[in-house]
Amino acid sequence: MRIGELARRSGLAPTALRYYERAGLLPPPRRTPAGYRAYDAGVLQRLVFIRAAQALGLSLPEIREVIAIREGGTAPCSHVVALIRRRRAEVQARIRELQRLEQELATLAERGARFDPAECDPAGICRIIPSELAGRTFSAASVSGARRRPVRGAAGGPTP
Repeated sequence: MRIGELARRSGLAPTALRYYERAGLLPPPRRTPAGYRAYDAGVLQRLVFIRAAQALGLSLPEIREVIAIREGGTAPCSHVVALIRRRRAEVQARIRELQRLEQELATLAERGARFDPAECDPAGICRIIPSELAGRTFSAASVSGARRRPVRGAAGGPTP
């Protein structure tokens, strides 16, 4: 099937399919005499796997490793379990960090509710956000959910 048909059947944009191909997640397709890509129907099953692995938060390099293990003739199950355990630990750490942030925000909201705007120092911007927070950081990666992988679009595909 040509790339347009694969895109329609998979729900991914042709650009995402070409990106997956360049990233080594899809095997290079055959080419028609006119030079068009001609994919085997089995590619659909691989795309389902890729999207499911991304939904769990696995990166494209991690997914490529799993595929390479399978293509090498070995079941990748133990490797996948290790990836899932590592991902779970990352999620647990992010949850703890978000809980700390939530507590800080609750404290600031309560403080702000009791704050009298007449006490606001015109030399500063806002006393509700204390300057001592300047030295503390909540990891942007853990707060935003960013990782070493591309951000996924609403449909779960990559943002090429």
